[in-house]
Amino acid sequence: MAGSEELSDFVHGAMARGQTEPRIRAALSHAGWSPPEIDDALSRWIAAEDLPPVPCPRPYVSAREGMLYALLMIALVLVCFHVSRLGFMVIDGILPDVAGREAPDPWAMRFSIASIVAFLPLFVWLDRRMTRQVLAAAQPRRSKARRIFASVTVLAAALVLLGDVVAAIYAFLSGDLTLRLGAKLSLVAVTGFLVAACYREDLDG
Repeated sequence: MAGSEELSDFVHGAMARGQTEPRIRAALSHAGWSPPEIDDALSRWIAAEDLPPVPCPRPYVSAREGMLYALLMIALVLVCFHVSRLGFMVIDGILPDVAGREAPDPWAMRFSIASIVAFLPLFVWLDRRMTRQVLAAAQPRRSKARRIFASVTVLAAALVLLGDVVAAIYAFLSGDLTLRLGAKLSLVAVTGFLVAACYREDLDG
């Protein structure tokens, strides 16, 4: 943190003396600062005529926003879990196990349907509300809570996709890759891909 503040102070002083961005960037690069560090320091100030360098708004953390994103994440996890669970039970009904296992539990299916009916509208409402707030903001990428939520969500989706690939390869090598298992793995893959695609753009900023 101390190095970051020193870098920011240097950029402020250089801009106050009328130095151009390319020259500041070249000097910092020659001193050994990395491009991301230089970009971050330069993004904190804007040169203005007849005025000292103007500070740019920094990402913020709102407790209320953090709570809403936590609720949004819980709703997303529960929706994805119960959609996958319900899909598994539907696949089990369409492609029954040749080993003659028990039929899908109707109680479990009803519980998953009830959970989806309860949490899906909540997720859609929260997601639209938070998206509108981001689009209405003067600096859409200033919310740390949204970036953290997007990072955790995309990371979890990536891990699910990797685990799905590992399971598919393992089943193939073991000779256990049936149409029934393939349908379940495909459902998990589609769910993970859709979740990652929805929040990938929020990682930037």
